[in-house]
Amino acid sequence: MRPMSTLDQPASLPLNDPVRRAVVGPWLIELLPASAYEARYVAVHSSIGFAFDSQRGVHAIGSDRVRPFDALPNGLAFVPAGCDVYSQSSKGGEYLRVLRPDGWALNDERPFNNRIDPQAIRLAQRMRNALLKPASDDDWELWAMTLASRVCADAESAGSGSITPRRLRLLDEFLDAGLSEPISVQAMAALLDLSEGYFMRAFTEATGTSPHRYLIDRRIARARSLLRDPAQRLADIAHTCGFSSQAHMTATFTQRLGISPGAFRR
Repeated sequence: MRPMSTLDQPASLPLNDPVRRAVVGPWLIELLPASAYEARYVAVHSSIGFAFDSQRGVHAIGSDRVRPFDALPNGLAFVPAGCDVYSQSSKGGEYLRVLRPDGWALNDERPFNNRIDPQAIRLAQRMRNALLKPASDDDWELWAMTLASRVCADAESAGSGSITPRRLRLLDEFLDAGLSEPISVQAMAALLDLSEGYFMRAFTEATGTSPHRYLIDRRIARARSLLRDPAQRLADIAHTCGFSSQAHMTATFTQRLGISPGAFRR
């Protein structure tokens, strides 16, 4: 079992997909890539987390009982200083972390995850884009403070309802297996034995995003993974990820992440 450092850094990240980091004033903001990990540590600092992807594994947060976990995409999380943490996942998922290394307590709440908060979703996506393509007018301190305020806001914990962890796993497997082909919302709903309208409402309530946007996000995540291989042609990546053309992939990638596939690869 690999330990965490005193700065609460995750272990065993791939060298070809680095941690992207911004240090501004008292804030440390990190974008952790999707990768397998195993870590045990005592949190030196309070930290806010945001899961861009669905993640699965086992963890023990503030407890000695190790349990399976399912992290919802777009789920906000919080770990207070002094909390014992163990977490392990065979695949992981892209994750944003915001820390105050100066010791300021972000909140005295108990740890939580899977809180769906629309404002936190918008903030986390903006921060990810800025880490991928920094700009001179990035307002990191405002973004970090605003995200911290969402931890203190009234809880809007996601009630998974009909979109249970088992159903989300089934849906992820279905999308990953057919990502190179067109996939309709109707097909997703049929997979889970739900009507299309009910599925769309339940999925959005559980994850804070629509089924169509979730599918596009998974196509982009696959494209980002393939872009690490310089031998892969952009046109071939677009086809593999289910985009109608290289131009379609470029437009969608740039609109979502604020950076083109070619610039991301460089």
